[in-house]
Amino acid sequence: MDTSSQSIPTSIPSLLADYLSPLSPQRSERLHKLHNLVIASYPDANLSLKYKMPTYEQGAGWVALANQKHYVSVYTCARVHIQPYLDKHPKTKCGTGCLNFRDNDDIVFEDLKPVLASAFSKK
Repeated sequence: MDTSSQSIPTSIPSLLADYLSPLSPQRSERLHKLHNLVIASYPDANLSLKYKMPTYEQGAGWVALANQKHYVSVYTCARVHIQPYLDKHPKTKCGTGCLNFRDNDDIVFEDLKPVLASAFSKK
């Protein structure tokens, strides 16, 4: 279960709609909520498709979202960006600069805000 009070808007960018369309409803909803979080926090972020992933760029910083075989991911370029989330949720699967959420894992969207702030403030 995801911990978020966000509702899913009926309108999304076509690039994201195309990315989400082949996914299961649960995966699509999770990625859509992540998109909403990024856009609500950084409305001027530019959405593009890089490495086949929706990528949000603002200034020198970026965040990418992805559907993987066993999870959805939030990518940044460094461990320092994801560390605030890992400090609160140490059992979260991660890579060097990414958080991976399996279908049955909770995503605490509020706790992702410091991750986004760090990634977008990259200089």
